[in-house]
Amino acid sequence: MTSIEFVTIDVTDPAAAEKFYAAAFELDPQVLRLRASEAPSTGFRGFTLSLIVSQPGNVNALVDAALDAGATSIKPVTKSLWGYGGSVQAPDGTIWKVATSNKKDQGPVTKEFDEIALLLGVESMSDSKRFYVEHGLTVGKSFGSKYVEFAADPSSPVKLALYGRRALAKDAGVAPDGTGSHRLAITADSPEPFTDPDGFIWEAAAR
Repeated sequence: MTSIEFVTIDVTDPAAAEKFYAAAFELDPQVLRLRASEAPSTGFRGFTLSLIVSQPGNVNALVDAALDAGATSIKPVTKSLWGYGGSVQAPDGTIWKVATSNKKDQGPVTKEFDEIALLLGVESMSDSKRFYVEHGLTVGKSFGSKYVEFAADPSSPVKLALYGRRALAKDAGVAPDGTGSHRLAITADSPEPFTDPDGFIWEAAAR
């Protein structure tokens, strides 16, 4: 396995979710897929999705569009030492962060983004890092027990990273407690499906 091909979010109302994502982020439906599910899920689901953009104006444009489409603000957009960003929760419960490392606009403001990143909150960084390396991923960046980012095929639409669960929840602006389904499935170029140490489901891409 070298890359994620798409992610699937389980939602109670696929039609409403499709309308939200089209209005908020204009995401490619082949990259973010929606699936009907009534699986119980409460609190923090253990992951966030991030849109990495080129400038602060794009952060504002995307966050404003999400709020206009029905999202809830979790962390208002603000400047920080690392850049500029904020987080929102979609009506289906998924937490999205929009951020840039740049602090000034360099061009016309758009809703374009450069990358989609999937951050999984893990209980044991060493165990999860070892698990993914054994499943064929290569570590691109590693900051001890705090953060691991995996290298991916340049053609992959989604970057994968691991973060401590409590730290990820704090970064998103929510409490770390949660029970039930993650409401997420990840599809990759894997020869077979598997489930990681934190219960995240990986599905093999159909060939």
